[in-house]
Amino acid sequence: MWQLDEIFKDLTVVAIPTRTSFRGINLREAALFRGPAGWSEFAPFIEYNSAEAEAWLWAALEGAYKPWPMLNRKAIGINATLPKVEINRVNEILNRFPGAKTVKIKVDDFEKDSELVEAALDFNPDFKVRLDVNGGWDLKAALLNLYNYHLRFGNVFEYIEQPVLNISDLKELKKEIPMKIAIDESIRKALSSGFEDVNTYADVAIIKWAPSGGMTRANKLIEKIGLPAVISSALDTGIGISHGLALAASQENLDFDCGLATLSLLESDVVTPAIEIIDGTILVNRVEPYEKLLAKYLVTTDRRIWWQERIEEIWEAGLGERWLNEQRN
Repeated sequence: MWQLDEIFKDLTVVAIPTRTSFRGINLREAALFRGPAGWSEFAPFIEYNSAEAEAWLWAALEGAYKPWPMLNRKAIGINATLPKVEINRVNEILNRFPGAKTVKIKVDDFEKDSELVEAALDFNPDFKVRLDVNGGWDLKAALLNLYNYHLRFGNVFEYIEQPVLNISDLKELKKEIPMKIAIDESIRKALSSGFEDVNTYADVAIIKWAPSGGMTRANKLIEKIGLPAVISSALDTGIGISHGLALAASQENLDFDCGLATLSLLESDVVTPAIEIIDGTILVNRVEPYEKLLAKYLVTTDRRIWWQERIEEIWEAGLGERWLNEQRN
């Protein structure tokens, strides 16, 4: 018996193939378990160290042990997500997001990826377009690329997500470009920051349930940052997506479509009833894994042990004591 079985009840690790390479990922692994409040998910990306993965484990524990907060809406509008793919696959991928009015497109630079934007607009000329750069440009490259994108496509861009990583570069860029700037990595890698001058370098905050440390911490983070929030996912299974949907539903104001439809990028999900996109929205519900799907995507014994040891390392580094103390109080 695993030493943390009583905390992480029915721990099951799955590996689900992606339909296309996304962030260089072709197989998404996730550890699922249940608690008194329902099922939860621990799925930091494989390359994340224990310090970076700690917030994900806290989120997972909160999701299993604490009820969701009050929800202000029953359905969440979602954006389509278009990874870097061959042009002849664009329609195939976008068709998996029925009714979506917004599309987020992963890009490297104008020369390589402007055709992706064009193909998305051919699919739906009314799309609101978001470009996601994942901090891949320096200031000079950002200015050049965004000038070219604006020159070619005009005002179709809702925002540019994390064009550069450096805060001083974001400040300079915000002064120069006509598009809004959204930040993701600038939040996730600086959760303890005060974000006092965030409006000098960003217009929108990308908030993700697991990397933020769960529902309570995410809502405090949104309040601290003070920018309009877009609730997004981290290529979660339906278990993690359900918590992201609840986070979005708990917001008093939700001005943007959310990045919570990334299940469409996976070969399958593991929950029942299946999470569906209906006219560009997803209903907010607690979900449970389906035994046959768990069995289909179950990892090998050595991968299960790897995930157990990963959880143990974070737990024994201090998170476990803090969590148990909070439960007692």
